[in-house]
Amino acid sequence: MIDGFDTWWLMPLAAGLLLAVSAGPLGSFVVWRRMAFFGDTLAHGALLGVTFGVLTDLNPTLALVLGSVALALVLLPLQLASRLSADTLLGIVSHGTLAIGLVALSLTDGVRVDLMGYLFGDLLAINEDHVLWLIASTVLTLTVLIVFWDSILAVTVSPELAKIEGRPVLLLDLVLIMLLALTVALAMKVVGILLISALLIMPPAAAHALSRGPRRMAAIASVIGIVSVAVGMWSSFHWDTPAGPSIVVTAMLLFVASLLVPRRN
Repeated sequence: MIDGFDTWWLMPLAAGLLLAVSAGPLGSFVVWRRMAFFGDTLAHGALLGVTFGVLTDLNPTLALVLGSVALALVLLPLQLASRLSADTLLGIVSHGTLAIGLVALSLTDGVRVDLMGYLFGDLLAINEDHVLWLIASTVLTLTVLIVFWDSILAVTVSPELAKIEGRPVLLLDLVLIMLLALTVALAMKVVGILLISALLIMPPAAAHALSRGPRRMAAIASVIGIVSVAVGMWSSFHWDTPAGPSIVVTAMLLFVASLLVPRRN
């Protein structure tokens, strides 16, 4: 208690706000590169990380991060080498890894896993350990994006031109994918596997109508994400609704509202 007020909600709020800050600029690149399905695939595959953590008694958060990063490292060369279209390949990997994870979890005898919490998020179960992970992830994501902004943006706009300019295209792609994998893994506790892409793409999509340049769009996306978390959590407490879906519903309403804003020339 602080000055007569409960403080149990501070940890979930901090986790949600930290995720919103990093998801704004990172989600902007997801929108520009049309990588929403890639984020879904990482989220579904992260369930294998949960299974690995259960079987090895590893820290759940660390298991999630390792699972997402490992899948991202496999997906990048797989996309480059496969003859299938990107959406077909990602669809196969996404649903395949999700199914394998669910089956594997069902076969773990004597171990109870909060599957609904992983699928739809369990923001109120956030602990100090997860917040520390989010702090480290947010600082790392913002630092990398600020330092390499011009290069990552150049690769996003035109990989061919960026390669001619001497920029390390594959390395920059790998850096962006690793940041996305880390964010997706840590977002599972906040909004869940099934809603992670929504938190990545809705704020940047809403920010698009309010911005004239990439930097401003990324900044506004973070602000919209923060508002979504704050209002979503308030509505969750007020009406006793699930926190993760409430945040996503708020982000969706803000996106719909942005459609009413006159487009800037």
